[in-house]
Amino acid sequence: MKILVADALEDVAIDGLRALGADLHLVPDASGDALAKAVGETRPEVLVVRSTKAPAEVMDAAGGSLKLIIRAGAGTDNIDKPAATERRVAVCNCPGMNAVAVAELTIGHLIALDRRLPEQDAALKAGHWNKAEFSKARGLKGRSLLVVGTGAIGLEVIKRARAFDMTVTAQSRSLTQSMAEAIGVSWIPFTREALLEVVPNFDAVSMHVPVTDETRGMCNADFFARMKPGAFFINTSRGAIMDEAALAVAVSERGIRAALDVYNDQPAGKSAEWRPDVATLDGVHCSHHVGASTDQAQLAVAEEVVRIVRVYAESGRFEHQVNARG
Repeated sequence: MKILVADALEDVAIDGLRALGADLHLVPDASGDALAKAVGETRPEVLVVRSTKAPAEVMDAAGGSLKLIIRAGAGTDNIDKPAATERRVAVCNCPGMNAVAVAELTIGHLIALDRRLPEQDAALKAGHWNKAEFSKARGLKGRSLLVVGTGAIGLEVIKRARAFDMTVTAQSRSLTQSMAEAIGVSWIPFTREALLEVVPNFDAVSMHVPVTDETRGMCNADFFARMKPGAFFINTSRGAIMDEAALAVAVSERGIRAALDVYNDQPAGKSAEWRPDVATLDGVHCSHHVGASTDQAQLAVAEEVVRIVRVYAESGRFEHQVNARG
């Protein structure tokens, strides 16, 4: 079986794939035309990507050999799933492997917003001691948190928020009222109307939804206008679910404080000279789409990639297939 790996992957995955007898081709820096060329030259049966985009042109370059694209992570918006379905190529991901890592970053951002840790650090490094100003923090205990999306990541966030004695409410397509009661949170129906109605009640909102036609741009001007003045907004899911310009207005005019790990039109590569407009605003904390980037999470993802390939090689079954079966 020929496998093309188009991003850096942990040694445990490389060794594991080779142990399966795979004819392995590594092109960790390829993207766009370079990736299409590599696919055309190797004609792989399996393509493994992380952040590298896999559009229709890349699939076509395989000349019909491609049967499986594996996203070494959870989100699959970098893969053209309709094109894959049309070409009878399965798209599989590694759900839940990075859930703890993203949840940890979410809680880290929540604490940093409350205690203004980046601002404290910047002030002291600039030579300003201001204990009087930075002693002003409400703390997380007893604060209200709305978690939108209760997949693996959302559930891990809920677990940690409850450990801080926060009052948690959740909304998710898959969440029922009885399920919410079982995990100790309040429930709201999965409708736009219900979300907008309750948003004004919360001290913090944390987003954990995939990008779909339903969620794209869901955090828009109306959403931010309804948030409680001074509330926290955290997005560690995908940039496309929020309107950054509307968020900027809410930060500037309503005192919303935000922590973002993802952005609209963020660079596809690992390094670039780039700064989103929201990063210039006081009250906005930024990280570099690193929610899943812990050693523990990446090791778990690597092992899952190997398992998906093993299952496919042994049975022809596509584990965690996320596109329609063509």
